Amino acid sequence: MAIKVSKTEKKVQYDKKLCRLLDEYSQILIVEADNVGSKQLQDIRKGLRGDSVVLMGKNTMMKRSIRLHAEATGNDSFSKLVPLLVGNVGLIFTKGDLKEVKEEIAKYKVGAPARVGLIAPIDVTVPPGNTGLDPSQTSFFQVLNIPTKINKGTVEITMSVELIKKGEKVGSSESALLSKLGIRPFSYGLIVTSVYDDGSVFSPEVLDLTEDDVALKFASGVTNLTSLSLAVSYPSLAAAPAMFAASYRNVLSVAVETEYSFPQAEDVKEYLKDPSKFAAAMAAPAATAAPGGGAAAGGGGAKEEKKPEPEEDSEDDDVGMGGLFD
Repeated sequence: MAIKVSKTEKKVQYDKKLCRLLDEYSQILIVEADNVGSKQLQDIRKGLRGDSVVLMGKNTMMKRSIRLHAEATGNDSFSKLVPLLVGNVGLIFTKGDLKEVKEEIAKYKVGAPARVGLIAPIDVTVPPGNTGLDPSQTSFFQVLNIPTKINKGTVEITMSVELIKKGEKVGSSESALLSKLGIRPFSYGLIVTSVYDDGSVFSPEVLDLTEDDVALKFASGVTNLTSLSLAVSYPSLAAAPAMFAASYRNVLSVAVETEYSFPQAEDVKEYLKDPSKFAAAMAAPAATAAPGGGAAAGGGGAKEEKKPEPEEDSEDDDVGMGGLFD
């Protein structure tokens, strides 16, 4: 005959197990377990077996054990878990990749009917089509203002209708109609609400960030820092290029308006004195970029002109010229 364990002993065993898990694991997922059945929870435990442990329990017991363990170990970071234990929640201790564990948990959602009194987690829409119900069932549709017609002895819904909105309570008529239509609109499973990672607590949305998202946020932060530095004239590494460029423009403006000059301003002052030099400087790269190394013609490629070959000096020419001057 199995020995019956008292409630006090169960609490002691639970406290020891929770404290042991807190010592062994540095990563914890706080999950919401509303409308999750025991069979579904058992399947989740099997799916996570190996590097993760699912622990459910009363919030008061979990809070008490965590507080006492934080005091005993001097690790105040565990106290960050206490405010998160609100509602029907549990803890998943893991040594695996947090994102992969979160995705594995999401696989174990099961469909559920719309029971009376439940708060709808999503909008529920009844699609158009044949319901297979006999004409005597039209009263359900009339109460809910769903347009129907009789087609071949059965009730047919003529257009889609939003039956329940997210956040509303499911009524008896809506529940009965969805049951008759065989629609199970809701799905339930463990939902990760918070993540604890070695003393840090953050939202589970962080786990879905990609490298591109991080790069985009970093670039946005650098842009904001640059704008702030320029606005208050405070030098920073991000704003340094823009500040140097602005300073150069200011000094260049002074050099252009006065006799003062410096090496980086010489070309600009020359161009302002003689704009044709600027046009020539711009034409040189264009000529280099044109096919064949020549300037491009408006109607097409210009034929390359042959350069005249230099005449060879001959002895006869020298003699003839010499005779003229003699």
